[in-house]
Amino acid sequence: MTTATETRAGEAGHSGAEVRSDLHVRIEPCDSGGIAIELESRVEPYYGDSIRQQTREALEVLGVRNARVHIHDAGALPFVIAARIEAAARRAGLAGNKRALPQQLPLREPSARDRMRRSRLYVPGSEPKYFINAALHGADGVILDLEDSVHHGEKDAARLLVRNALRAVDFLGCECMVRINQLPLGLEDLDEIVPESPDLILIPKVEHSSQVAEADRRISEIQARCGVSRPIWLMPIVESALGIEHAFAIASASDRVVALTIGLEDYTADLGVVKTLIGAESLYARQRIVNAAHAAGIQAIDSVFGDVGDLDGLRAWGQNSRAIGFEGMGCVHPMQIAVIHTAFAPTSAEIEKARKIVAAFKDAQEKGLGVVSLGSKMIDPPVVQRALKLMARAEAMGLIAAQP
Repeated sequence: MTTATETRAGEAGHSGAEVRSDLHVRIEPCDSGGIAIELESRVEPYYGDSIRQQTREALEVLGVRNARVHIHDAGALPFVIAARIEAAARRAGLAGNKRALPQQLPLREPSARDRMRRSRLYVPGSEPKYFINAALHGADGVILDLEDSVHHGEKDAARLLVRNALRAVDFLGCECMVRINQLPLGLEDLDEIVPESPDLILIPKVEHSSQVAEADRRISEIQARCGVSRPIWLMPIVESALGIEHAFAIASASDRVVALTIGLEDYTADLGVVKTLIGAESLYARQRIVNAAHAAGIQAIDSVFGDVGDLDGLRAWGQNSRAIGFEGMGCVHPMQIAVIHTAFAPTSAEIEKARKIVAAFKDAQEKGLGVVSLGSKMIDPPVVQRALKLMARAEAMGLIAAQP
């Protein structure tokens, strides 16, 4: 049996004047004396007893019988409290493989393979204050990020926080995504994340199809072990010159892959060039992503636009992205979402032209004609298919009424 002298104190979470919706917890193992809790909280008069009760219940589940627990609370919700206590207990060497899981909300409807993915909002996986309202901004997807936005010393704690958020936070109609860490660390993320059925997992810094296949196998193993049958899709992120050269193999490496995207900050760093507003330095790579994705029958999704204050630049970038074949891009701030949605929406002129093409096609079909014409121009089948796709996208965006 492990004694207090063989363990160490464990800490997790944040405290300070600027911290909200989080807490800092320190667990000091003891050989006897039960659980002694010292609590500082802004909501002590209202929720102090509940926080203490949850702390005791979580520690009991984790197998901790004797410890001094110091908590500084800044309005943390129960799923955050559970994650921070578990992280601190693990860091103290007390919890083993046990988990302090919050109550699970009813599972949302599974995400469709071809659902619209115009925008995906990145949320730092170590900052619970952003979790609760993330879905209210109207992005097509919310990404709980375990990679670049999380300090290397907080990876373990963020993993538990994101896991609990998947169980306890209602992300409304957003596709619920998680960006794991670069493999092999990302495999540890999957062990915690997959049982909670995220809709989609982003795999960063992919250079070989074998990395996608490895993540696919791990997901299948975890799903089989946990009895999870819901689809979990994959979106590899290509972020290097080597990854670009292997883009099609990556895009077609697994049936789980529904989209392929690019990370331009890492890609331009790999080339040793400056990322510009015009994007000439990355045009080749972005076109390779588009071509590889379409060749594999999946969606092509562009990188993020890092300058939050430059909405005009974002609009121009988004319009260019749509023009070369991308179907969406990433967001680093909620104020970017509406601009991106507008940039990737068909214009009224495009919709009207497509409507005329579809009408001419239907008229020719009804008359038994093999040739479709619109005014003085002959319309080839690919033009008709493009018009039908544009109309379907406009309908999905709510720009036009459902077509009979």
